Amino acid sequence: MLMSDIKILVVDDSIVTRETLESYFAAEGYTVSGAETAEEAELRLSEETFDLILLDIRLPGKDGLTLTRELRTRSEVGIILVTGKQDEIDRIIGLECGADEYVSKPFNAREILARGKNLIRRVRKQRELEKKPADEPVLRAIGTWQLDTARRVLIKSDRSESQLTEGECQLLLALKTHEGTALTRDQLMDRIKNRTWNATDRTIDVLIGRIRRKLSEDPLCPQVIVTVHGVGYLLSSVAENSAPEEGVCESL
Repeated sequence: MLMSDIKILVVDDSIVTRETLESYFAAEGYTVSGAETAEEAELRLSEETFDLILLDIRLPGKDGLTLTRELRTRSEVGIILVTGKQDEIDRIIGLECGADEYVSKPFNAREILARGKNLIRRVRKQRELEKKPADEPVLRAIGTWQLDTARRVLIKSDRSESQLTEGECQLLLALKTHEGTALTRDQLMDRIKNRTWNATDRTIDVLIGRIRRKLSEDPLCPQVIVTVHGVGYLLSSVAENSAPEEGVCESL
């Protein structure tokens, strides 16, 4: 695979920021395009297939958070949010919407290139897997759901499905491997491949919230993924439809 075959789209209304990001990746040999608005980005995405999108949160017209949410419903393209330091809440919401990574202004060139390259590898690997003939599904029980690890989907008892992102699937598998044992956020983060983080990072909490919604869990009384206060999270071996004992529901 030639580097020039990998396509990156930079979406930012600041020409300085846009050209700076474009130059970082173009210097590495990638094919890079730019868009000033979400609407312009959508047009480009309808015409070409991109591997990675660097997306500013604050855009004129449709904002980056809305575009992230819409893209994630139909595509597994890599999405890195570009945020200002004052955008902490928006950054967390963006991750909840399905963004894979985030970078803050001002940029560290080595950091954004490393995050981009890791994400491109994951996207390419997933596309290759989708092209291969389907193997026998590997199903893991998650409460009353089944996790198809090959397709990264949760399957409900009525056969309806909920798609997982790579990060969500890795996290759920880590919890499954240690079912019934509480894992700290540090331990869970270490098990999510190709992720870098810092001590204030809320990525694990965001991913847990997204997985719980896909499992249709009551956020005030989750029965499958349980918060162990002062420790972290565990995957309960108790079936999802088992009635909780009085007083065991947690308050988040």
